[in-house]
Amino acid sequence: MTIVELTIERQSQLSSSVNDLNRKSSISPMDSAEQLQRIYLAGFELQAFERFPKAIGVVKGNCVALLTPTPTGLTTIGTPGWKMGEVFGVLTELQGRKVFQAKAKVVEATRERLEELQRFRDELKQLLAPVA
Repeated sequence: MTIVELTIERQSQLSSSVNDLNRKSSISPMDSAEQLQRIYLAGFELQAFERFPKAIGVVKGNCVALLTPTPTGLTTIGTPGWKMGEVFGVLTELQGRKVFQAKAKVVEATRERLEELQRFRDELKQLLAPVA
């Protein structure tokens, strides 16, 4: 199955999950398809990750975040991280210095990388917010 087919299947699963949650909730939901469209049109890639079958990954540059449906729309799982091949590293501290780490893989968290990650977080937060 190609990444496009996986992404389409994952979007369908997310929409179905959101619809199920919406039926059980009195909270006015956001349309997850609309959120995904805004994210895609802003230049983010949508990716499926086998290790996270109920989530969809959004990638821009070297930054990645996982999204999941909630009664009020899509939300991030955990915090965004740094893409390191097929895995992504979380920001942590190792021997007194900031790094992105995924198991044994470690990438230095340079000022430029931290700035890119902050821009990614800010943009994704804005895209997930309700549109007035």
